[in-house]
Amino acid sequence: MISVIIPTYNESGCIKATIQNLWACDGANLIKEIIIADGESDDDTIDISRSAGAKIVRSNKGRAKQMNRGATAAQGEILYFLHADSIPPKSFTAHILDAYSKQYISGCFRLAFDYNHWFLKANAWFTKFDVNAFRFGDQSLFVTRDVFQKIDGFREDLVMMEDQEIIQRIKEQGKFKVMKEYVVTSARKYVDNGVFRMQGIFYQIWAMYYLGFSQQKMVEVHKKLIRNYKL
Repeated sequence: MISVIIPTYNESGCIKATIQNLWACDGANLIKEIIIADGESDDDTIDISRSAGAKIVRSNKGRAKQMNRGATAAQGEILYFLHADSIPPKSFTAHILDAYSKQYISGCFRLAFDYNHWFLKANAWFTKFDVNAFRFGDQSLFVTRDVFQKIDGFREDLVMMEDQEIIQRIKEQGKFKVMKEYVVTSARKYVDNGVFRMQGIFYQIWAMYYLGFSQQKMVEVHKKLIRNYKL
């Protein structure tokens, strides 16, 4: 059975649709639970999530902390981490189970955006390749609970890039599968900030991470440059 874990912070505008889509896409009835790992939201995220059939766990704000808290509460053998504004493919649980039955201990889907722009399509095309540099949380992530516990989960000292950092440690434990189906994620940051400008900011943060800049400095740059800032 699969435990879906969604970190949230003030996601009242999209979380109901995400949860409803998860239930609807689970044609094989493999979802054990949908866990909302909330990081101190001050809107209606929790009430909306609970009414949509999700289990609520609370945490200090920070995606790594929230996802670890959700994983601790999970009862499924497979953990599936998903962003609040992303929709997995139809029958995503069956695809995950198929990969698991073929000895893959972790994996993700390819990426698509809900906004029609050639540049975003080009960026998403690269997510078909099993290259760590192209792995981000928007693609979602499944991993067996045993492996997740063995590697001690997400690094909670990372405020940014925690989704990419964990991939290498997971891959050291067994086979990783990039599934051919697509997770459709919101392009709201690109719409708010401009497609090329937003991608330039992402490239800058990515480069800073690999060049060894501190998390504090990366957050400062992120906060300074991004309109409607929210981590």
